[in-house]
Amino acid sequence: MAKQIVKQQSLPCAEDIHRATLSNGITVLARANFSNPSISMGGYLPAGAIFESNEKLGMADFVASSLMRGTQARGFDSIYNELESVGASMGFDSGVHNVSFGGRALVEDLPLLLKLLSESLQTPTFPKDEIEKLRAQLLTGLSLRAQDTSDMAALAFDRMLFDEHPYGRPSDGFVETIQSITRDDMAEFHRSHFGPKGMVIAIVGAIKPRKAIDAIVRVLGGWKVAEQISAPALPPLKPIKKTVKHHHAIAGKTQSDLVIGMIGPRRKDAEFISASLGNSVLGQFGMMGRIGDVVREKSGLAYYASSSLNSGIGPGSWEISAGVNPKNLDKAIDLIQKELRRFVKSGVTKEELADNQANYVGRLPLSLESNGGVTNAILNIERYDLGLDYYPRYESMVRAVTRADVLETARKYVDPDRLVISTAGP
Repeated sequence: MAKQIVKQQSLPCAEDIHRATLSNGITVLARANFSNPSISMGGYLPAGAIFESNEKLGMADFVASSLMRGTQARGFDSIYNELESVGASMGFDSGVHNVSFGGRALVEDLPLLLKLLSESLQTPTFPKDEIEKLRAQLLTGLSLRAQDTSDMAALAFDRMLFDEHPYGRPSDGFVETIQSITRDDMAEFHRSHFGPKGMVIAIVGAIKPRKAIDAIVRVLGGWKVAEQISAPALPPLKPIKKTVKHHHAIAGKTQSDLVIGMIGPRRKDAEFISASLGNSVLGQFGMMGRIGDVVREKSGLAYYASSSLNSGIGPGSWEISAGVNPKNLDKAIDLIQKELRRFVKSGVTKEELADNQANYVGRLPLSLESNGGVTNAILNIERYDLGLDYYPRYESMVRAVTRADVLETARKYVDPDRLVISTAGP
């Protein structure tokens, strides 16, 4: 019993996560950890690909990648030299809904980290030479993507599953859209969508939460963008009425990749945990679960085979992926479909569920060992509105899932007669 109490008290919770909303709309989350002298910082703001037009796909990613290429106060070299001189790091990324950021430093260098964050968010200059260097890198990445069977299968899968929906568009764009984006386009995107409204920042480490909040107020508390545009609502998703297939041919390849799947739950949906446990049995646990066992281990048809549940703010995807010898492509697809039929007919066994529940409960504390792990955890509960008591409740929620719950969830989302099947290869 004592171990359980200590374990629960060590999890991020309402008692030790300090949450504050600044007057300009920024939400701050802070948690102290004095076991080492470092801090982890992370956050996001609503400036993602959902704002892009079809003609300018990749804009959010291009802009996010440019923020540290130069600001009104510092050039590219100066920014990175200052970070490296104190052993700190910082970077930006983008997704459909948000541009995210993260960094780490010794606690005495937190003011520098926040200053560089503030400058990158508020006063990037998008220097022409750096933008063209970055554009060349992005175009190289797209050229490599076009020759990657796994990437192209996934691209077509998203396009079919999320037809005419923002989730169906590639966040890194296409060659022609990246080529069409001008420096003025990037500056206008930044003016319209980067601002404090909806921004969340978390700091975890060797600093008292009140001091962390005060430090953020000093550099970001005065940021105001009156014309900041709010994100549009997600459009309704077209249901898949029958199985749809697409093969993307890439000459000269010796491997084919496939993605088979359907719509999955949102992260906040009540059945997310039962879906996640079911997915682990299906294609994650051990040697890639049942899918890996049947397709790879027993039949020897695949180089890899697994399943994934990708859940976020909007509807997610439930996918099975595999890499196979091209001559085995149809056999692998057939085996996966048979395994899905078995899954929705009989669900999971008592032993499978118990093993995966123990795995989920056991790995949670491991994911929270570092300041970075805790930062990601508390950002997730804010992003998906899970509640500050989510982690203390986590074990009981996982243990409460029954075989009947997993079967009901599987039957709600998995229909073997209404699948998206995407393949790429020779």
